[in-house]
Order: sequence, then C-alpha cells, then structure tokens
Amino acid sequence: MCKGLTSLPTCCLERAKELKAWLGSILHKSNWNLPYCKMGKNKPSLEECLQWKESFEKLLSSKYGLYAFSAFLVSEFSEENIAFYVACEDYRSTKSLAKLPAKAQKIYDEFIGSNAPREINIDHETRDITKEHMLAPSPSCFDLAQHKIYMLMAKDCYPRFLRSPAYRELVCQAKPSTKATKQPWQDKKV
Repeated sequence: MCKGLTSLPTCCLERAKELKAWLGSILHKSNWNLPYCKMGKNKPSLEECLQWKESFEKLLSSKYGLYAFSAFLVSEFSEENIAFYVACEDYRSTKSLAKLPAKAQKIYDEFIGSNAPREINIDHETRDITKEHMLAPSPSCFDLAQHKIYMLMAKDCYPRFLRSPAYRELVCQAKPSTKATKQPWQDKKV
C-alpha cells in the first residue's frame, strides 16, 4: 500500500474503496443501460438517436439525448460540464429578476468559485469576467463561461460520445418508429 494512504483516517479509506467499487461496477458493465438516465421503458426511436449525430445542438435539444450524454459524461468523470450548462439554461430562463442573485450565487459557488465542489475547467480570464458579472447578476452573466463549456463539450466530449459503445448500444436498442415498423397491409383501409 502507498505510504501516503496509511496516514488517512480509516473512514476515508473505506469511502474510497466504496467509490472505487461503485464506479468499477458502472464502468465494467457490458450492457450500457444508462443507469443515470430516466428513460425507463420509454426509449428513443432509432430516428431520434441517429439525429444526434447531425449536430451537438440536436443531441442537447432531445430529452433522451441529454440523458444519454449526461450518463456518458458521468462515465468520463466530467459531468460537471453538462450540469453547469443545464444550470445556466435554467438560470437564463428565470422570470423573476429578484431570484437572479441567489440563483447566480448558487451556480457560481457550485461550478466557478475557488472552492467549487464541481469546478468547471475555464481559463482565468473567463473566471474573472464571470466573477465581475456577479456584482450585478443579469440573465446573461454566465454566457461567456457557458459558451466556453459548450464549445469544450462540442469539440471534445460530443465526438467521443458518438464513437462510444454507449451510443452504439443505444442505437442498437432503440425502438424503430411505428411508421417504420408498419406492414404494407396495415396502411390499407378495410
């Protein structure tokens, strides 16, 4: 055992072992049923799955696509990116201006601040600009940071998702649309 690990409290070591076992069980499953997705028995159609290849925007605009991509990012230990993106979308759509400061602070503390538990990977300039915007939160105060994360996901994570066994499995398991599965005799009126 590594010398540094022996100095950790037993509870930390036990928790680390639990996490390792839990992550291992997720990553080593041959059948990728997307445990983090709320797809349930409803599965996307084959056509919908194939549309996700057309653009990153189509993937994110699909409920199932967003679930599948989120689960993929969990498997890559980068789920903070999609969580930040979704939080920004929710924030921007906030109707009550009185709620903006509290929501902005929550997003900043969770994703951008120096001790953020789910810190996103943005450059110092973007971080500083976003911090400055926090002085007077507006619906657009996270736009720059969100754009940086969007581009990171679009250029890096999205292509890997499309090449992943997870995506291929989804396409294989996708249900054909009812239009495609109709038999010729079902179209005729009796």
